[in-house]
Amino acid sequence: MKARAITALLLTAAALTACTTTSSSSDKPAKKPKSTPSVNMSAAEKAAGIPAEPTGAKRAELLRALAAANPDIVKYEDKAIDAARNQCSAINGGGSKVDWTASQRFTYKDVTTTEAQGKQINDALKGLKFCKV
Repeated sequence: MKARAITALLLTAAALTACTTTSSSSDKPAKKPKSTPSVNMSAAEKAAGIPAEPTGAKRAELLRALAAANPDIVKYEDKAIDAARNQCSAINGGGSKVDWTASQRFTYKDVTTTEAQGKQINDALKGLKFCKV
């Protein structure tokens, strides 16, 4: 829970510092955006229990495991990878309804995921040790 609060705080701070103002007056040139220090998202993600985005063979292995639970979810590979990474925050955070959360997280566009499939997804993520950060 504390990791989620820290992540939310970091993301809010990043969004606020990214805002810039410009002059609406035609006689003044627009201000250049200020250079702001970037938030280290990998550190924030790690604190929230979110692993790095898999590449190569690890990505293919993850997609195969997800497809075994619900073949439709990998129609949108990038969405499936993002959902898997984000699902790790629920798993690593000790959420109480992780199977339901997975069913919601992997339901998008024309893809519907049941809670039973959510359990299979969680089992696959744990079995692959994907959520270890």
